[in-house]
Amino acid sequence: MQNEHQIFGIRAVIEAVQAGKEIDKVFIQKEAQGELMRELLKTLKKNNINFSYVPVEKLNKLSKFNNHQGAVASITPIKFVTMEELVEDVLEKKEHPLFLILDQLSDARNFGAIIRTAECTGVDGIIIQKQGSAPVNGDTVKTSAGAVFNIPICKVDHIKDAVFYLQGSGITTVAATEKTENNIYNIDFTKGIAIIMGSEDKGVNPSVLKIVDEKAKLPMFGTISSLNVSVACGAFLYEAVRQRLNES
Repeated sequence: MQNEHQIFGIRAVIEAVQAGKEIDKVFIQKEAQGELMRELLKTLKKNNINFSYVPVEKLNKLSKFNNHQGAVASITPIKFVTMEELVEDVLEKKEHPLFLILDQLSDARNFGAIIRTAECTGVDGIIIQKQGSAPVNGDTVKTSAGAVFNIPICKVDHIKDAVFYLQGSGITTVAATEKTENNIYNIDFTKGIAIIMGSEDKGVNPSVLKIVDEKAKLPMFGTISSLNVSVACGAFLYEAVRQRLNES
């Protein structure tokens, strides 16, 4: 069974994958077993499709009146681009592009809010990881106010791969992290830049922090030590906008 953004049922999900549907993520009931479920898992792994195990309550919530049979798939409303397509296309048009990397951001509404801000601030492309990232679903589309259709989004196997590729293309990578003494206002955002924002609970992965060109934090004066990731991302992007406007 299927609606605009979701497919319900093990066999339906398998057939959708085999038919080439753009599947963003599959939710599978914890401890689900059976020959058909094993076939689904094999199909997902073969096609490198993101999936996660969830309690049956989550599937019931997602499917409402539909019989999910232990599996619900999210259909993405957009077509993802490859890393090579994104970077090559942007570099042909701009000398100093602005990219945004989201390191396993998991909340769809945060994702949508960030996409909306990114589109408003002239970000040339967003890069996410295939595994562990928020799906591009109805919540994402709604929260982005449709901006998700106006900005290219790329999925990579590992964020580190994206960092290395961008560095090899002459792009400076800057990670937003509290684990630095360097202030955001010390960073030169006028050159080709990729800003890396971390997940809501863990921030940027330590393995990614080891390979980035720069680390930067926002000054904090209150008793709460961190901002919502979409708010922090907006602060970073608008500092880039401010510097680029002053440069022009």
